[in-house]
Amino acid sequence: MKQVKHNEWLRKQLKDPGFSAEYLTAAAEDEEPAVFLQALRKVAEAQGMAAVAKRAGIPRESLYRVLSAKGNPRWSTLAPVVRATGLKLKVIRPA
Repeated sequence: MKQVKHNEWLRKQLKDPGFSAEYLTAAAEDEEPAVFLQALRKVAEAQGMAAVAKRAGIPRESLYRVLSAKGNPRWSTLAPVVRATGLKLKVIRPA
């Protein structure tokens, strides 16, 4: 049986919009904002950072910086990046 590394498996799964949506939803539930940023970075990497940056209308270097461990994006940057991945954010009331 061929062994697949976790990062390779995750990158492949994150190309599926449904999986990406669930992945980001789970990350958004974490109390640490960096968890969501890291998850969004993985989604963007799976789709190609340059392509996501172009669709978001921001320079690629800025996208890397915003989604870094020390990133602190503004809503005006974060929302276009999420949309550029083909997803949208939704707020729901807890059950």
